[in-house]
Amino acid sequence: MTGPALLLLLAGLAFVGWLSARARAVAFRAPKRRFSSLPGHHAWYVALWTILPPLAFLGVWSLVSPALVTDAVLATPAAAQLPPPGFERASILSEARELAQGDAFGAFQPLARALEPAYAAAQARYDWIATAVALLLALAGGGWAYTRVRPGFAARTRTERIVMGLLLAASLVAIMTTIGIVVSLIWEAGRFFARVPAADFLFGTHWSPQVIDPRDPGASLGALPLFWGTFFIGAVIAMAVALPFGLMSAIYLTQYATPRVRSWVKPMLEVLAGVPTVVYGYFAALTVAPYVRDFAVGIGVETASSESALVAGSVMGIMIIPFISSLADDALAAVPASMRDGSLAMGATPSETISRVLLPAALPGVVGGVLLAVSRAIGETMIVVMAASGVANLTLNPFESTTTVTRQIVDLLTGEAEFDSPKTLAAFALGLTLFVITFLLNMIALSVVRRYREAYE
Repeated sequence: MTGPALLLLLAGLAFVGWLSARARAVAFRAPKRRFSSLPGHHAWYVALWTILPPLAFLGVWSLVSPALVTDAVLATPAAAQLPPPGFERASILSEARELAQGDAFGAFQPLARALEPAYAAAQARYDWIATAVALLLALAGGGWAYTRVRPGFAARTRTERIVMGLLLAASLVAIMTTIGIVVSLIWEAGRFFARVPAADFLFGTHWSPQVIDPRDPGASLGALPLFWGTFFIGAVIAMAVALPFGLMSAIYLTQYATPRVRSWVKPMLEVLAGVPTVVYGYFAALTVAPYVRDFAVGIGVETASSESALVAGSVMGIMIIPFISSLADDALAAVPASMRDGSLAMGATPSETISRVLLPAALPGVVGGVLLAVSRAIGETMIVVMAASGVANLTLNPFESTTTVTRQIVDLLTGEAEFDSPKTLAAFALGLTLFVITFLLNMIALSVVRRYREAYE
């Protein structure tokens, strides 16, 4: 049975269990007797016990069954012609699996076509095993839960515990995913630093991963130009665009705009936050880049590049304007109205009240928002991939080409180098460094915002 059909059948069994348990709970209720649980609590208790055990089994089975199917295929006579374990063998088995599942319309390797029937038979056999076990678990769990539906059973407490367990599991999934990402980065970065000294990587000024000397790989993997390019584009140029426009728009919307104007302008401004970053990348590469280069040539910068830092940074700044505007808006709105009213009552003008009262009071929140925006900017990928250069360059000239950490990670992981090479492992070292930087920025920003909220709540 296919996955969607099995899930639909399990949902139907859970619904039947819900109806049956509710009807049984309604039947034993007496008008003058108090019960600890409502009929709905009994119904949900049975429904959860009907659907959760088979879903847990299917989750584990989805991880185990591919290996079981492959082992069954390897035990067939047709698999005797397979090459030794390696890339070619894995490619043939993968192609045969896709043919059996209907995801491919042709075979590049004849042996994959020969293994297709074995894959289809093994997959069908294990699918029926999974279906049978899942249905047995659903019937057993639902039947056991149905037998517990009686007047003295605390179904409400048990149901709430199950729901709390599900919420805890959902939280643990996010936590474990984060831990897995960090561990994988540290592990692969450790392999890189075992070959390349950390000092050469962090402080070296020459980045050329295309040509690496096996005797001294650190001489070609100095990442300081990448860190500078990331900071120059994401924290200097992008903030020079986003900070004034975002802050001024927040001041206008909170202090000057009428409710009618705010109801129109704020959603229009936040539309920028919903534009895909790849669209910003196209806009930067096809629209902004030619104008910036023509302008630079017009003012006498003959070495100006169409993949300059100014192009990527300015478009990135436009992208994060709604981010800064929204956070600054919240910070200004959280300042007690008594401070603004007191300043105006003392004879200060609205502009003086904003510059000398509201902004200083909201400064911790604004600073926290700016730090969060910086961490968002330096982690941006699509804009710099499409608009920035791949040349690592230490320069203060915004019209020259430069690159970023995220751009180099993409370039390193999309090449044809071996995974175990220093060139590929350098991507994990760059990712770990970027993760640490953004993590520290987020922690600083959250601590600043938390301090600000404690002052005014």
